[in-house]
Amino acid sequence: MENKTAFHRSLTLLDGALLVIGSMIGSGIFIVSADIARNVGSAGWLIVVWLLSGFITLAAALSYGELSGMFPQAGGQYVYLREAFGKRFGFLYGWSFFAVIQTGTIAAVGVAFAKFASYLLPVLGEDNILVAAGSFHISAAQILSISIIVLLTWINTQGVESGKWIQFFFTFAKIAALLSLAVCGFMFIRDHNVWNDNWTMGWMAKTIQTQGGAIKHETLNPAGLTIAICLAMVGALFSSDAWNNVTFIAGEIKKPERNIGLSLFIGTFTVTILYISVNLMYVNVLSVSEIANAPHDRVAIAAALKIFGGIGTTIIALMIMVSTFGCNNGLILSGARVYYTMANDGLFLPAAKKLNKKGVPVTALWMQCAWASILCLSGHYGDLLDYIVFVVLIFYILTIGGIFVLRKKLPDHPRPYKAFGYPVIPMLYIALATFICIVLLAYKRENSLAGLIIVLAGLPIYYFIEKRSKEKND
Repeated sequence: MENKTAFHRSLTLLDGALLVIGSMIGSGIFIVSADIARNVGSAGWLIVVWLLSGFITLAAALSYGELSGMFPQAGGQYVYLREAFGKRFGFLYGWSFFAVIQTGTIAAVGVAFAKFASYLLPVLGEDNILVAAGSFHISAAQILSISIIVLLTWINTQGVESGKWIQFFFTFAKIAALLSLAVCGFMFIRDHNVWNDNWTMGWMAKTIQTQGGAIKHETLNPAGLTIAICLAMVGALFSSDAWNNVTFIAGEIKKPERNIGLSLFIGTFTVTILYISVNLMYVNVLSVSEIANAPHDRVAIAAALKIFGGIGTTIIALMIMVSTFGCNNGLILSGARVYYTMANDGLFLPAAKKLNKKGVPVTALWMQCAWASILCLSGHYGDLLDYIVFVVLIFYILTIGGIFVLRKKLPDHPRPYKAFGYPVIPMLYIALATFICIVLLAYKRENSLAGLIIVLAGLPIYYFIEKRSKEKND
């Protein structure tokens, strides 16, 4: 394989926006509203959680525009942290990115694909155990998850154009599907009793629990509501994450100093509107208790059954398969570029910096594939979600804080675009995200600490790499 020294700048503004949208929309919008409803217990607060998550995501994306304009190169967030705080922080992000953030998200989306594929073909389900050894087992669903990751990895080794066209087709398909679902939920449900009932108690916050088959409600006071909203936002933020993936492929985007910032805004705004529309449809079709207690949290299927009847299950299963397939394509395409940039900085395995004759970091892609496949064997969607969100928020806080650092550190550096609402919007994001992290540490301590330990585990690795580098140079 012939090695290239640079990426090919072949992706347009539309490609960048579709990558943002496609990477954000996976399976979460079809599932996590159940957990949100259990936490806040009313239609109004359900929509508020999605609005807040959309606002936080937009605030972060608008702030990233300045950083992407300053450093329009492959690696994105890794590069921003490296330039603002030094190689150590850049490495800790890159380490966490490989260990859990990107690969964990790829695994979670792959598991979700398999769960809904089993609706169409039960033989592919989690109950079909293929290998068992004590408490460890491998199901058909896990094998399918891994197979999809391997397939998409191979496709992306064939050049960025291959991944681009998959992203183009599947992203437009999922946008059309979500819009159609939202519209049908209002057009075909003429009885407005559910909508009216939901909004009659629309701001009565409560937790919803099922005990012994009975549904139990517990009214929340203001302090309890604040905590409940933060916990509920885990799912919404996970569903809105991966918007920054377009920054990782800056080396392959035309006019990156302009198009990355615009891609971030267009993509995050579009997804926010789609998510709120779908949740309004849920509230029109299902009672809040039905949302909270949807079988296996599959809210979209519960809604589709009321809208379309028996065929609703098949429709939603196909929609989620399309959505998760396209989502994982975007995640796989962009993630390997971070390891490539780290390897060029001497902070990742040297093989990761090699590009094949099509300008693709093929070894980095297969490394990512291998670890994501191992994570698929865990099969615990909820656990992956909890520790990914906590770790992601920590690095988003640091990265947006880097805007303030770089304003002082590099005052004369070209800034084609400046952070919207600076300093208020970036500071507001940092405050809100920090508060959510504190609540997660207090109330979802086990998974949050697990995520933090993974981050800190990168420190001895970093010092080992630095020591070897110094010895080599001496």
